[in-house]
Amino acid sequence: MRERGDFERYVEQRSARLLRTAYLLCRDWPCAEDLVQTALAKAWLAWRRVGDDPDPYVYRILANTHASWWRRRWRGEVPAGELPELPGGAEPDVGAREALRTALAALPPRQRAVLVLRYFEDLSDHAIAAILGCSPVTVRTQASRALARLRAEHAMELR
Repeated sequence: MRERGDFERYVEQRSARLLRTAYLLCRDWPCAEDLVQTALAKAWLAWRRVGDDPDPYVYRILANTHASWWRRRWRGEVPAGELPELPGGAEPDVGAREALRTALAALPPRQRAVLVLRYFEDLSDHAIAAILGCSPVTVRTQASRALARLRAEHAMELR
């Protein structure tokens, strides 16, 4: 049975990685922070029942909560065209990262979740399937379709 100290250690060790994953899912830092907090709150409620490896359980909560919010939330906000200035006048290297974020944003939520969990979290198809509640074959199909779509869009940009 898991104790409060286990949960606190888990949050200390994994919150940064969960935040990055949440950001890649929703593409908005404040929303990602809310998503992680909500996922951790839900995980805390079931913490005593969580098995030895809580990652699949928490990632599943993260993915399901994001999908639920995505279906429900109003999307009337328009993102700013320019990034705010960084302290000290430092310029971020956003070219490739921004292109990747834009490409991920164009994918359907399920395909985006599969790519994020596979390539950014380095999870196996079986682990992703457990998190998303589908079969490993579905994970491979979604990944294949997402990569084909990204390749096709990239080929069109090069023309």
